[in-house]
Amino acid sequence: MATAAVYSHITKDPEVCGGKACVDGTRIRVLDLVCLLRQGHSAPEMLGAYPSLNLAQVYAALSYYHENPQEIDADLDRDREAAQRIHASRADSCSGPQR
Repeated sequence: MATAAVYSHITKDPEVCGGKACVDGTRIRVLDLVCLLRQGHSAPEMLGAYPSLNLAQVYAALSYYHENPQEIDADLDRDREAAQRIHASRADSCSGPQR
């Protein structure tokens, strides 16, 4: 499957970020911008974190989220679970042999 434009400025490509919704031409996921939104950042402030974007791309990502919250929330949950597994795995490997 090739890159598919699913929304203005938003694409999905199985070869980019596991097929998650991204800002066109970047590896910046919609969920990355949603995380900033949840931290209280405004759309213009998000440009500080992602200076390669323009305001239209940020607003398109946020609009995509508001029209597809279940999809993005599920992506966030999967990322959170993966981070927890990695953290647990690292903790197990750093604890050394059990006696």
